Amino acid sequence: MPLVRISLIKGKSSEHIRALSDGVHRGLRDAYGVPADDRFHLIHQHAPDELIYDSEYLGLHRTDDVVIINIVAGNWRDTAQKKALYRAITDNLVADPGLRPEDVLIVLSPNARDEWSFGNGLASYVQNDVR
Repeated sequence: MPLVRISLIKGKSSEHIRALSDGVHRGLRDAYGVPADDRFHLIHQHAPDELIYDSEYLGLHRTDDVVIINIVAGNWRDTAQKKALYRAITDNLVADPGLRPEDVLIVLSPNARDEWSFGNGLASYVQNDVR
């Protein structure tokens, strides 16, 4: 279960925001094999002075359409899967809602199976964790 935080500057339509969520989720399904019903996204919209970024970092030109995507997901994926995820999400967001590839910033925050609880106070990915 990835937990996704999507941060952007305020002012986009609800359709734009939904397209962001849909594109990220499609990328997770395609590259990571995440189930269709495994969607937990937190959308954070910021005033322009609350989302500060370097518009030229690493030679890329970013605009105020920049979207920062932080994905907390299991650390059992290899580099090839991570690269496929970056490409899938970026391609999806270029197609809809029409972002520039330079404006898609993705950060993975890997963690272990025992660091997830989906409810009931249980370590959901740990076998035999019962109450």
